[in-house]
Amino acid sequence: MSTYEPKPIETSQVSLPRDLEELTELLAENAHDHWALLRIQEGWTWGPARNDDSKQHPDLVPYADLADSERQYDRQTAVETLKAIISLGYEIRR
Repeated sequence: MSTYEPKPIETSQVSLPRDLEELTELLAENAHDHWALLRIQEGWTWGPARNDDSKQHPDLVPYADLADSERQYDRQTAVETLKAIISLGYEIRR
């Protein structure tokens, strides 16, 4: 039995400024590219369906070619990261 209790940084009161939308998208694409690079280095290739035994995954494509639902997953990761940075008292400036 696990006693792990996730405790993410509280970000519900943080609103991202609109000027961070471009950064959010760049970070989302980077997260996908990082994930894909690691999978490829582990021997994974593109396949029409995920198959752990043959190491095939349908999301091993450029970020722009992902289904919007998959891009949204990466965007949410980027948004939560940016909100955590701000919540911790840091500023994000170009």
